[in-house]
Amino acid sequence: MKIPFLGEKTQIITEERKADATLRLNRIEGQIKGIKKMVAEGRPCVEILTQLASTQEALRGLTKLMMRNYLENCATEAIRSKSGDEIYDELMNVIFKFAK
Repeated sequence: MKIPFLGEKTQIITEERKADATLRLNRIEGQIKGIKKMVAEGRPCVEILTQLASTQEALRGLTKLMMRNYLENCATEAIRSKSGDEIYDELMNVIFKFAK
């Protein structure tokens, strides 16, 4: 049995968080395009690696934002609905997936 809050239903995300996530995604998209250009231009490896590290940090920030949204809205609602062990299994999977 699937828990509605964990995939069957549209995920709950506030307009403020959507706007924040969109800004972050636009910034990340710009960073990726910049890296692509740097590679095409044959820029020094250290410069490219620096930009890659910056992009990874930006992705981590976005992941943190979305994880908080998941915990505050999706997981909390599922726990309140007394979904049992399934929600805890799902939480453990999510935590271990992103704890790398």
